[in-house]
Amino acid sequence: MNIFDMTMENLGNYLRDNNENPAKSGILFDGIYKRGVRDFREFGFSERVVEKLSAFDFVEPKVVRKLQNESAAKLLLELADGNLCETVLMRQRFGACVCVSTQVGCNMGCKFCRSGQIKKRRNLTAGEIVGQVLAIEREFSCKIYGVSVMGIGEPFDNFEATRDFCEIVTEDKGLAVGKRHVTVSTCGIVSEIYRFADSSRPTSLAISLHAPNDALRSELMPINKKYPISEVLSAAEYYTKKTRKRVTLEYIMLEGLNDGKNHAEELASVIGGRDFYVNLIPYNSTDCGFSKSSPEKISEFCAALKENGIVATKRKEFGTELNAACGQLLSDYT
Repeated sequence: MNIFDMTMENLGNYLRDNNENPAKSGILFDGIYKRGVRDFREFGFSERVVEKLSAFDFVEPKVVRKLQNESAAKLLLELADGNLCETVLMRQRFGACVCVSTQVGCNMGCKFCRSGQIKKRRNLTAGEIVGQVLAIEREFSCKIYGVSVMGIGEPFDNFEATRDFCEIVTEDKGLAVGKRHVTVSTCGIVSEIYRFADSSRPTSLAISLHAPNDALRSELMPINKKYPISEVLSAAEYYTKKTRKRVTLEYIMLEGLNDGKNHAEELASVIGGRDFYVNLIPYNSTDCGFSKSSPEKISEFCAALKENGIVATKRKEFGTELNAACGQLLSDYT
C-alpha cells in the first residue's frame, strides 16, 4: 500500500483496526508532509508500531522530463506501473500553484482539448495525485499555495481518489493548502457535483461550460448529451448554496464559434440571476482544428457579460510555449 493514498482519517482507522492509537495518524502526517520523513523508524515509535506500518510504502513518481520558463514549469512523470502523466507549476505573484492530473488519458472527448483525444488508460490513485504536488515542491523548491485539479482527466470520473486527494492536500497536518485555494474542475458530471457538495471537505468548484446552449455544447463536449446545461447549472446552484462557495463557469474562447456578442447575451440569459462567476479562457494552440479568439473579441465578450450583470474575468495565460496550458497536456510525448 502507498502511504500517500491514505487520508488522515483512513490512516487513523488503519491504526485503530490494528489495536494502535489512531492519534498517531496526525504524527505521521506531520512528519511525512511537513518534515519529509520517509522512514517509519524516524518517528520514534515502538518496533511493534513500525512493524504494523511496514504494510505501507513511500511510492512517489519519477521525473522523466522537466521544462520551465519564468512563469511556468511542467513535469512529465512516470508512475510505478510505467504509465505517464503531466503536472504543471504556475508561478503567480501571490505564490506557487500546481495543476494536477487525475487520470492517464481521458474519456470525455471534448473536441477542443488535446488531452481529451487520448483514451483513458486508468484512473490515478489519490497518492499518485498527491505525488505530483510533492514532485513540484521537490523539483522547484517551492511551497504550494494553490492547487488546480484541471490537468489530464476528468476528476469526477475518478471521484473517490479526487475526494481523498482534496482531503490530504487541505489537511492542516498534511500539505495544508487552504480549501478555497483548491479548485476542482469538472466537465459537468451532475451526480458527482451533488456528491462533492455533500462531502466532508468540498473545495472550490469550476465547471467547464464553454457554450451558451445545448446544441453547441453537445457539439464541443459529448458529456452534454447526458448532462445538459440546465441540469449542470442546477447542480452548480446547489453546490453554491450547500458550500457557500461561488462556482466558476469556465468558458473557452473559440474564434467564430462561441465568441460573439450574441453568445455572451445568451450565456447571461442562461445564467440568469444565479451567483456564478465566469472565467474566460483564451484558447491554447493544439492540433484539434480550432482557433483562438482575438484579445479584442474576448474583451468585447467580457464587457457584454458585465453589461448583463454577470461577474466575468479573463484568465491569465500560463505555459503555452511549454505545451503546459489548458488543453495542451499530453501533446508533446504521445
